[in-house]
Amino acid sequence: MSDAAPPSPQAAGAGGTAAVIPAAGRGVRLGPGAPKALRTLGGIPMLVHAVRAMSASRAVSLVVVVAPPDDVAGVRTLLDEYPAPERTEVVVVAGGATRQESVRLGLEALPGTVTTVLVHDAARPLVPVDTVDAVIEAVRDGGAPAVVPAVPLADTVKEVEPRGGGAPEPVLGTPARSRLRAVQTPQGFHRGTLLRAHAEVTGEVTDDAGMVERLGVPVVAVPGHEEAFKVTRPLDLVLAEAVLARRRVNDGF
Repeated sequence: MSDAAPPSPQAAGAGGTAAVIPAAGRGVRLGPGAPKALRTLGGIPMLVHAVRAMSASRAVSLVVVVAPPDDVAGVRTLLDEYPAPERTEVVVVAGGATRQESVRLGLEALPGTVTTVLVHDAARPLVPVDTVDAVIEAVRDGGAPAVVPAVPLADTVKEVEPRGGGAPEPVLGTPARSRLRAVQTPQGFHRGTLLRAHAEVTGEVTDDAGMVERLGVPVVAVPGHEEAFKVTRPLDLVLAEAVLARRRVNDGF
């Protein structure tokens, strides 16, 4: 594993697939302590679980972890303690002030042989490999320039007029739930499409697929998985621990 130095030419062969994991954020909603990506799950940092989830796919030959700028060496040392499979190279680079900037810096670390790029949240540590492979297949074999895993919503959704401060908020409408999906990661892209999005789209964005949408480029959804939820709040961490414990009992994970 390396930091700063470019990936080896063998990191991704012709038509290769790489994953970029932005992990430079602080994750304040989980409360005080280590950055969110470095919180432990089953005694192992969530970032390690996320790297393992990407490298579990045999299609992924390179994982680029985008670390806090002041802790690149520390993240590299941490990941050295939990090595990925030999077929997968892991590189650590410094991130930026925003998620968009961090993803862009991760993209800059990719060798020219990579044609398919996954962008994965470090805070989704338990995404199953079948979901990762489904996204890759839809990009590579299905020819979609941008693919997101998504799950139907269980709750009715209301559009409201935000007021803030806990004040009552007027309801503006009720979207048809059958047309709504909760989007997960990894999101997959033709490399050129994602590079164009990062070059041309500015302003607040919540995910890379949203950037691609602003280009007018089609984005398609494939089935996600209930275990690919995002660990954002303390209760999510409790649920993730339960999922991991069940996997260890049932699958020897």
